[in-house]
Amino acid sequence: MQTPLQITFQDIEPSEFIETRIREKVGKLERYYDRIVGVRVVIAAPHRSSNHGNIYNVRLDIGIPGKEIVINRQPEANHAYEDVYVVIRDAFDAAERALKSEAAIRRDHG
Repeated sequence: MQTPLQITFQDIEPSEFIETRIREKVGKLERYYDRIVGVRVVIAAPHRSSNHGNIYNVRLDIGIPGKEIVINRQPEANHAYEDVYVVIRDAFDAAERALKSEAAIRRDHG
């Protein structure tokens, strides 16, 4: 990557464990698509509930030459998103699919 990975925590305490997981996931993305210019990750816990745990949002902004891919995982009614690691997994799975699709398009047209 040309730009260092940026990780931002909003309404949640920064966590070394979460940062480590994100760095691992970004490394995996780079194996699928080696032209990634930069990645920004925002982890937020905007929905505070006294009855349930926090529900987390994860947003990925992945810069590639000529384009930015945005992945946004929001809770809606998904109670699995009370586990920040599930949200991170889902966001990076979606990013992997988007990058594989982008790689296929570039192969076919480039």
